[in-house]
Amino acid sequence: MKIIGIALCAMIFVSGACSAFAGDTMSEGEKLERKIWSTIMAGDMAAVELMIAPGFQSVHQDGARDRDEELALLKGLDPVNVQFSDFKVTEQGDALIVTYGVSVSESIAGQKLANPAPSPRQSVWLKTSSGWQWIAHANLNPMGK
Repeated sequence: MKIIGIALCAMIFVSGACSAFAGDTMSEGEKLERKIWSTIMAGDMAAVELMIAPGFQSVHQDGARDRDEELALLKGLDPVNVQFSDFKVTEQGDALIVTYGVSVSESIAGQKLANPAPSPRQSVWLKTSSGWQWIAHANLNPMGK
């Protein structure tokens, strides 16, 4: 029976549908980042608000933002052609520190960002009784002038 499972896995693996046999290789941190990005891209700001902790802070080239300021920024984004790379996830207690590269064409308030090449980002997620909360983010993509 095990040989049949392995053979099935080998045949199905090419299509990416073999997670039941091979296990899920995407880390929790990568899943959280992909989820927040897809939620932002879908324009579901109510869901984004539920994911962001009350004490959230971010830093961008133009300075630091609190939760409300970050939400205002996110509402004005228009990200397209998102491509992720180089995920690194560190677990520390109930926190996940996620560093990755992202190549994205995005506009803030109708202004295109200067560089769609991969830029480093870092997020911190905290596991709470109500699920994962986004508590910090660093966006090192230069902002357009």
